[in-house]
Order: sequence, then structure tokens, then C-alpha cells
Amino acid sequence: MPAWYLYIARCSDNSLYTGVTIDVERRINEHNNCNKKSAKYTRVRRPITLEYQESFISKQLAYQREYRIKQLSKIQKEQLIQLSTT
Repeated sequence: MPAWYLYIARCSDNSLYTGVTIDVERRINEHNNCNKKSAKYTRVRRPITLEYQESFISKQLAYQREYRIKQLSKIQKEQLIQLSTT
């Protein structure tokens, strides 16, 4: 059973994009290479860089966490990212 990851990426316009995947590196590459699977939001905001990630044992838990993070303000997301780097 693969691990699921929630990730936050910083776009070229300094906005933050939150997503869920089983392979973070592949997903960031898809966003940056404007793959058909890349999100519409990131296509015009490339390049993006990985800022934060968490792992989960199930898809459901990862999506629940994504929902909660998407409810946060940008300032709160920035604080979460900052806490993970200290």
C-alpha cells in the first residue's frame, strides 16, 4: 500500500498550490512541464517549487488534510511552511 502525500508548492507569482499525490517528485515535474495532468492553476504560474509535504497512510486522510489546509489563509500556510523548516 503506497503512502499518500499532501504537498504545498510555491508558484512563480508567489501563490501557493496545495495537492495530493502518491509521488511528489513526479507531480511537481508534471506541473512544471505543463503535462496534460498538470493543474490548470499552475500552467500559467510556472515554475513551481515544493515548499511542504506530509505523508499519510490513506488517500482519505490525505484529502481530509488537504481540505483543512485549503481553508487556511495564505499567512497561516506560510507559517506552516516556516514551522516545517525550523
